[in-house]
Amino acid sequence: MSSGSRLAEPGTPPDPAVPVPVPAPAAGTGASCGHPDGVHATARIRATYNGRVTTLPQLRSDGPFHLRRIRTGGRGATVGIIGAMSAPLGGDRLALDITAEDRAELEVTTAAATLALRGPTTAPATYDVRLTAGEHARLRWLPQQLISAAGSNLRQTCTVSLAATSRLLLREEQILGRAGEEPGHLVSRIRVHRAGRLLLDQHTAYGDPAPGWDGPSVLDGHRAVGQLLVVDPELDVGRAPVLFREGIKDGCAVLAPLAGGPALLATAVAPSSSALRELLDQALGHALGE
Repeated sequence: MSSGSRLAEPGTPPDPAVPVPVPAPAAGTGASCGHPDGVHATARIRATYNGRVTTLPQLRSDGPFHLRRIRTGGRGATVGIIGAMSAPLGGDRLALDITAEDRAELEVTTAAATLALRGPTTAPATYDVRLTAGEHARLRWLPQQLISAAGSNLRQTCTVSLAATSRLLLREEQILGRAGEEPGHLVSRIRVHRAGRLLLDQHTAYGDPAPGWDGPSVLDGHRAVGQLLVVDPELDVGRAPVLFREGIKDGCAVLAPLAGGPALLATAVAPSSSALRELLDQALGHALGE
């Protein structure tokens, strides 16, 4: 949560020779001393397989992240993330640490879109997602959209570590600005390692002061962009890239194999969140042979 601050009586200048106590963070909040206007929080999810079903020995909520297990059938586990406060704001330092150990099946989603807003400071907010999947594990990271509101400044990273036999489905969607407004500044990076080798390192930047982000070779006026990554040892990647396109105004997506492993990556741009989701769903269906 928020870090401590130094207090003095009104109108009384501080005495530099007298130490002023700083309140310690409350236990279990994940707060840390840093920028005085930011929330510092790390939520953790750890899934294990007990021979019959996937269990959740660690489900640790923190800051704006309230974690809740969703009851489902089968051997897998599903966790929903509910926002407990407005975040991320300028100066926030937020992180999600998600692990599916050997043979576990875990799906994580969010209950609503994440809204990046201008905070009390111009310092950028950071939102780091760390995904780890063990041998024969299946991990699905399917959050709702991230909305970059006017005046916001967010640096988002997704770092993935996969074993050679693990399976991953990752979907990220960014909406650049709410209706009738310009977007904030959004920098996003996805970095994936499989069996210790780099599989994907993608870096994007949108909104001022990023140069050329809205030009014809990048978004061409669209305000919704997304990525879908499928990694599966049994995936058929011996195929040419596929273009999904209803028309220039409706957006488009391309699904292509990655050189470093059994993986397919879809990248899409669209004029709206609904059109973006439709394109990514088409790409997923094609990737899975549906």
